[in-house]
Amino acid sequence: MFHSSIFIEGGSKMDKRQVRNNIRKLRFHHDEMTQEQLAEKVGVTRQTIIAIESAKYSPSLELAFRIALVFGVPLGEVFSYDSEDDSNQTINKIS
Repeated sequence: MFHSSIFIEGGSKMDKRQVRNNIRKLRFHHDEMTQEQLAEKVGVTRQTIIAIESAKYSPSLELAFRIALVFGVPLGEVFSYDSEDDSNQTINKIS
């Protein structure tokens, strides 16, 4: 699973959070869909899908929903929002 880091200001301390995705795994389980095929289905370039999968870019909410719809799964099965702390537990899974 790939992830990207974002920072959320909380008081005087910055907490590191991660947006993770399962796009590569979902593509594999959907007849080994290519990045190009997914890009065409959701209306973006292959480079955008590459950037999302490698956690270099976080998609808009609309694009995230379109990706989930292509795979026929809830948004929370494609993306999750994790805390990078000692327990490394998911603090909020989008569903």
